[in-house]
Amino acid sequence: MSVNQPNKTVYTILFAISFAHLLNDLLQAVIPAVYPLLKEKHGLSFAQVGMITLIYQIAASIFQPVVGAYTDKKPKPYSQIYGMSFTFIGTILYAYAWSYPIILCSVFLIGVGSSIFHPESSRVAFLASGGKRSLAQSIFQIGGNAGTALAPLLIAYFVLPKGQESIVWFALFALIAQVVLFYIGKWYTKHLSQRNSGEKKTLKVPDLSPLRVSAAVGILLLLIISKYFYIASITNYFQFYTMEKFGISEVQAQVYLFYFLFAVAAGTLLGGVFGDRFGRKYVIWFSVLGAAPFTLALPYVSLHATAILVIIIGLIMSSAFPAIIVYAQELLPKKLGMISGLFYGFAFGMGGLGSAILGWQADHTSIAHIYHICSYLPLIGMIAYLLPNLKKINYKEV
Repeated sequence: MSVNQPNKTVYTILFAISFAHLLNDLLQAVIPAVYPLLKEKHGLSFAQVGMITLIYQIAASIFQPVVGAYTDKKPKPYSQIYGMSFTFIGTILYAYAWSYPIILCSVFLIGVGSSIFHPESSRVAFLASGGKRSLAQSIFQIGGNAGTALAPLLIAYFVLPKGQESIVWFALFALIAQVVLFYIGKWYTKHLSQRNSGEKKTLKVPDLSPLRVSAAVGILLLLIISKYFYIASITNYFQFYTMEKFGISEVQAQVYLFYFLFAVAAGTLLGGVFGDRFGRKYVIWFSVLGAAPFTLALPYVSLHATAILVIIIGLIMSSAFPAIIVYAQELLPKKLGMISGLFYGFAFGMGGLGSAILGWQADHTSIAHIYHICSYLPLIGMIAYLLPNLKKINYKEV
């Protein structure tokens, strides 16, 4: 075990960082949740809607590996507070954005805030895990997923009836998050001082060649593409799909989106528990490939069956990400921040790219057509078979 990981699981810190993640991702999820409102108010095309997501995701993805690599060398316990300041300003600007360029500027700021928040927060979860790494990552991740799930409901009942400007009240969540992050920063600072004054210990790393490690990371990134392209189709366009295909209202469409996002939150926790118990490779394999029968059926079913299928898809598909993050951290334990930033950043980037491509495709075909295309994406999960089983290989000390 590394010196920079406590012997016992620090649940108070895990729940605190999970709550901060909830608030951070709640503010991020406000962006796509108001797309129907923005599309109508500003006369946007689906391609322009996709571009909003792309700009946000680029900002949230490009800086994350850089932030992670920097904090690997120079940890910054209070850096998440600075990131939340960008999110605070971006949320206010998003509420009062009077033109499409201003909308893009506001989501860019929110993306920068996210890119600063995630690498160090993921490291905090790792350090507080006490060895229960998948569980810790799941607790951290379930906070973000819960925030993402809450956003459509809050938007449906508090923003849609009052208009875009009422988004400004969501900026209060950023201030609350900063208070929580200050508490976490104090613990992190104390932990760093104890680590620096303690005896230097070795790290255990898997006895794999650099080529096999690089190949495994490449497979994980390809699985991220599959997962987040599909999730982008739900989070950004599912409201439009259900409204167009089944003729339901905008508020009802937000509730159906909530079903998926709530299932994602629940599936994240299950993925962490099963990852520690059965091995992360098997969870990754099942969570991507296992969703395929349900994604393939989704375009052909009724409204009620659609609700059931998106819940099942959310449960299965969401269990992958904590296992992927921890698997990658165990491959390269000396680069926790860089790995966390790379995978969170890549996930956001692929979500943004997927949103832009799917928006363009929807403009040129139909909103229903993109779900026929995306239904095949989980089949890429078959390549998870090629991942080495880290429970069955030797480790060496460095």
